[in-house]
Amino acid sequence: MSATEFGGEQQFGTFEYNSANQQQQQGGGDRQVPLVASLSSNPYGNNPYLREGQNYVGSILTPQSNVYQQGVQSATDFGGEDEPPLMEELGINFNHIFQKTLAALNPLKETDVSIMNDTDLAGPLVFCLAFGAFLLLSGKIHFGYIYGLGVMGCLSMYALLNLMSLNGVSAGCTVSVLGYCLLPMVVLSGISILFSLKGVVGIALAAVTILWCSLSASKLFVTALTMDHQQLLVAYPCALVYGVFALLTVF
Repeated sequence: MSATEFGGEQQFGTFEYNSANQQQQQGGGDRQVPLVASLSSNPYGNNPYLREGQNYVGSILTPQSNVYQQGVQSATDFGGEDEPPLMEELGINFNHIFQKTLAALNPLKETDVSIMNDTDLAGPLVFCLAFGAFLLLSGKIHFGYIYGLGVMGCLSMYALLNLMSLNGVSAGCTVSVLGYCLLPMVVLSGISILFSLKGVVGIALAAVTILWCSLSASKLFVTALTMDHQQLLVAYPCALVYGVFALLTVF
């Protein structure tokens, strides 16, 4: 390439689309239609933001209202409103949690059977964490003992109740009842932060708390399993389970 060609002015070719289409129409119908002409007349599809013949008059900060409403309508038609609440998907029913808490605090109260069928584990987990936290504040680190003894107690009560009842009981129901009825023991562990329970008064409070927890748990088990006139038989092993937690609290 010479120096004049290298420094010369570049020339670009142009193409007239309209003239090419006119020549094709004059040439007859035997020639093939261009690819551009065979495309759809509405290349924008169903997009509400890009439609043929619709000029966008909004700006970046204030979008056009009708286009925004169409986008929102297409999003709501997807079915988001029909989805259940998050707590319902997770299986957490605050009404049942409140009713079980009241049943644990009041052993003489009649409890609905449908509440016992809800094997909720959120309440027992919170009560176990609160029990361990109160013991930690009183200078006792017993988280491993709490969960270990809790698992052993739940497995023992699960096996015993399946032998005693005709209908049987699920493991989730056993854990839920024993966990909710641990609430009086949580209150006793809170008292142990302020006062020492190694005296006569502390032993008496521990005995009352064990009786309270065992009566509440046995009442819920008898109600759920329809075990008439067997509450005392169920209350005895429950008292053994809660007695271990009372020993952790006092000593």
